[in-house]
Amino acid sequence: MAGLAASFLQAMGFFTRLPVPATGNSELPRLNDSAIMFTFAGLAIGLVIGLAWFVAAHLLPPLPAAGVAIAAGMLLTGALHEDGLSDTADGLGGGHGRERALEIMRDSRIGAYGAAALIVSIGLRWTALAEFTPLQGLFALAAVHMTSRTAILQALAFSRYARDKGLGSTVSDGVSQSTFWIAAAAAVLLSGAITGPAGWIAAAIGLFAARIMLAWLERRLGGYTGDGLGAMEQVAEITTLLVIAGLAA
Repeated sequence: MAGLAASFLQAMGFFTRLPVPATGNSELPRLNDSAIMFTFAGLAIGLVIGLAWFVAAHLLPPLPAAGVAIAAGMLLTGALHEDGLSDTADGLGGGHGRERALEIMRDSRIGAYGAAALIVSIGLRWTALAEFTPLQGLFALAAVHMTSRTAILQALAFSRYARDKGLGSTVSDGVSQSTFWIAAAAAVLLSGAITGPAGWIAAAIGLFAARIMLAWLERRLGGYTGDGLGAMEQVAEITTLLVIAGLAA
């Protein structure tokens, strides 16, 4: 239990800006051993964002309340995954070869593809969340963030790291395929328990959407990068939320 708690805290320290003691003083701590807890770290993150939505939805109209929740999520995570999505969009959209794409993704400046990806990501999540009741949105966000962090494990279990170093190298040793399948089963089952049958369907589709994103990364880059993991998370997050919203309508 102590080991699982330490792994959970380490995953939370990676995914959020929270000052978690378990991450230690290392700038790039090794995260492979904590990968099994990505699902539950995502659940915790989703509950925090969901509470922000729940409170805001009782004080504001749906659209501004959804904006508050999205802002709370980016504040909690430091927009880690949004940054990865924008860099990946710039690299894959603007780079015609592998090395050029990787070079663009290293550039901290945002380009047209990255800006467009952020607009689409935030816009879709914002408008989808506004369709929920306060309680529905709370449960949906818990399921969505749990699924989207689990989706990252597909890269670690089935692919390889495309760079020699970088943020993604913290998990570049990979994880076993059984780790992913256990985490995926937990995410799907818990999503269903939280949101009903729509959660099972949405989680499965969200994981599959992230797998498609991974296939694109492999075709263009020969593997995943830290930014690519962020893009996978965003694709899974958007897809899962949209499916739950569509089935709940």
